[in-house]
Amino acid sequence: MDKLKKILIDLIQLTEEEWDIIKEKLNRQEYTAKSTIIKEGRIADCIYFIEKGLLRTYYLRDGKEISTYFACDEQFITSYSSFISQTSSLEYLETIENSIVYSISFATMMELYKIASKFEKLGRLLAEKNYLCVIERTRKMQTLTAKQKYLDFIDSYNKKIVQRVPQHQIASYLGIAPESLSRVRKELSIS
Repeated sequence: MDKLKKILIDLIQLTEEEWDIIKEKLNRQEYTAKSTIIKEGRIADCIYFIEKGLLRTYYLRDGKEISTYFACDEQFITSYSSFISQTSSLEYLETIENSIVYSISFATMMELYKIASKFEKLGRLLAEKNYLCVIERTRKMQTLTAKQKYLDFIDSYNKKIVQRVPQHQIASYLGIAPESLSRVRKELSIS
């Protein structure tokens, strides 16, 4: 929980008093690998801070899993569109490996917004970061080659994600076939 406190102090200049308020509202949860936290069709009523672990969001298309986001230690994750709008999620949130997270509910976030403007700032910053991530990913999906997508992925994602996420999940995230990713990886290891 100390990691989250430091992040919030750096991000929104949280005071000790404000930390005490939010700390009481956090829910610590432990999940084993491949646990489903949010199911498609359910409302994402919490946002999660990952103390330790690896998670992803994905949706199903014609029975195939399409990864949409990965997060690991000291990052936030949820099905953002569902969380923000409080409507049914179009995706799943799943652990890739054993994970420890702290969750806070949407209702609690709304309460915190009324207590201090810093909490509103936190919500805004998380939403802005997510929006920018989606815009940048869309641009890359439309303009980069398979090799460029993979090189960008290994340059911009946390090394834990690059090293531990199964290759077929990375391929689906990049919008390329697993065989194409294998060819790209082989080509890069030769050069």
